[in-house]
Amino acid sequence: MGTDADQYRSLLFSIAYGMTGSVGDAEDIVQDAFLGLTRVRRAGTSVANLKAYLTTSVTRLGINHLSSARVRRETYVGDWLPEPVVVAADRPGPAEHAELSDSLSMAFLVLLEALSPVERAVFMLREAFGYGYPEVARITGKSEANCRQIFARAGKRLAPGGQPVRTPPPLLRRAEGEELARRFFEAAEGGDMDALLGMLAPDVVFQGDGGGKARALARSMTDPRRVAQVLVGGFRRVRVLGASMRSAWINGRPGAVTYDAEGRVAGVVELDIADGAIRAIHSVSNPDKLAHLGPVSDIGRLPERRPTDR
Repeated sequence: MGTDADQYRSLLFSIAYGMTGSVGDAEDIVQDAFLGLTRVRRAGTSVANLKAYLTTSVTRLGINHLSSARVRRETYVGDWLPEPVVVAADRPGPAEHAELSDSLSMAFLVLLEALSPVERAVFMLREAFGYGYPEVARITGKSEANCRQIFARAGKRLAPGGQPVRTPPPLLRRAEGEELARRFFEAAEGGDMDALLGMLAPDVVFQGDGGGKARALARSMTDPRRVAQVLVGGFRRVRVLGASMRSAWINGRPGAVTYDAEGRVAGVVELDIADGAIRAIHSVSNPDKLAHLGPVSDIGRLPERRPTDR
């Protein structure tokens, strides 16, 4: 594809990833949009506004994908978290990953799971990308008035009690985020409960996603002391297994990637920080969601269930 379309690749990946929560599916959707553009041009059709054409194509492909994926999400084992977009501290990785929209934190994508595909598209385009209602209407193929109604309905679904939607915290300066993450991981590794409790927000949420295939929290955890205890125990296990953690930026937030003694990826941890406190911790150990990061470790893998297992 020519460079005229490539200039929008990072934006298109962000939209597709925001719709699907999957790195692989987002990359496929962007590629499908590019192929569609090629077919249109070969047919002799002129595309006057390339950015508008591609963002519309990617969004609608994302809506179609979500409609078919919803059944799989409903049967998912344990908490669902998006595939992590990782930018390692020592290597930049793909440009579209490094330039992922700062709004697409794991917390925000988990929030969007409560919405229908069209609601998700409208809400995400408005909240994460700042599109006006005329643009959202054009992209989704709905009327402007309908988009306003959809956005309002989505907001009510995400905050049924009338409470404000818990949107992602503002992006930290890189140095500030890395310093907070460093202190957090040092405290967890050293078993310093007081230091951990001093960094966790009173309403902290700890979620893990093993997909039924790797060790993970059975359900979300909210009590700060219990969260701190689980973190200390988990880091103790990391040491015993000879694994190590390397700092990274996960979905635009500070975090770390765990590697086993052979250098294979074992897990990813993302921290949502606001007002100097950690208000959400997301841990992904599902091997299917780590494969795009390199060879995946088996140190946390659960035994496969046989048909006769109960």
